[in-house]
Amino acid sequence: MQTIIAFFTAFVVTFLVAPLFKKMAFSFHILDVPDQERKVHKGAIPLLGGLAIYLGVLSGFYFNPQSFKSVLPVLFGGTVILYMGAFDDIKGLSARMRMYIQLLVAAAVVALGVRISFLPDTLWGNIAEFLVTVFWIVGVTNAFNYLDGLDGLAAGSAVLNFVFFGAILYTTGQFKVGLAAIIIAGACFGFLPHNFFEKNKIFLGDAGSTFLGFTLAGIAVMGNWAADNVAKLFIPILILGVPIFDMIFTTIMRIKEQKIKNIVEWLKYGGKDHFHHYLVDLGLHPRAAVLFIYYLTFSLGLGALNVSNDSAFEAFLTLVQISIIFAVIGVLIVVGKRHRKERN
Repeated sequence: MQTIIAFFTAFVVTFLVAPLFKKMAFSFHILDVPDQERKVHKGAIPLLGGLAIYLGVLSGFYFNPQSFKSVLPVLFGGTVILYMGAFDDIKGLSARMRMYIQLLVAAAVVALGVRISFLPDTLWGNIAEFLVTVFWIVGVTNAFNYLDGLDGLAAGSAVLNFVFFGAILYTTGQFKVGLAAIIIAGACFGFLPHNFFEKNKIFLGDAGSTFLGFTLAGIAVMGNWAADNVAKLFIPILILGVPIFDMIFTTIMRIKEQKIKNIVEWLKYGGKDHFHHYLVDLGLHPRAAVLFIYYLTFSLGLGALNVSNDSAFEAFLTLVQISIIFAVIGVLIVVGKRHRKERN
């Protein structure tokens, strides 16, 4: 009952306040103005949807202070990332500055005890775990930001990601962190009608997408996902497989097509060359592309549920299987893109 109340509290608050933030965005001209190189929408769309989700999340924790305390470092870091993203939506920040801030916030959260633990408790082991965790948090934060390219894609994917994290956390007795995941899922679900179904939409903005990416990365680190130390590392990778694949595949394609040459260009570059864009280019309607990615995300989540009870070898085989599926998808996208160019 506590879980149901928390979920629906976050859902209702987000659903009700989203129109208010929509009006605020129009009033202060905080809008996503389309350009042909990077955007798929045609009219100016209000931002600040991420702030609606944030209020929904806080409301869900209002009656669950113990759960709030359990994930406080992640929520602290997520709040900083949220406000940085809001400033970027309103005033604009350089890609380099965004990266510096993300690295500092991720390092602070790791220093507060949120860290991947898989190496011996030595000086070099602790340093390596620190660096790996910072890389993971910053990488997932940006990967999820890049996923926010079609209506309903990022928020709907986040619902599935958080629900699968919550399901595994609940089944393994980690109720406080599991409840946090369910609360954030409820807030995302409350935002979804305003982003996926309505004609007069509101977007997450960088504030919302980076907040969701950061909290997903943080909860992935906090959870103890399996009894086997190797298997537990694979579960977050499976649940977040789509944004991870999108970042890796897009980076490879940009390097191959000589669109970027260094990390600075990678940070600055923006274009319609992400996984979801390729699906649309290959003929899928944008909503169908979103549903396809939902289906893929759901399938990965089911795989993660199975891996939570597997040995290291079985978990490794599942990861290899998923990698092969993504490789096939990548090949089909490349071949389809080539044939499309030849026909044109």
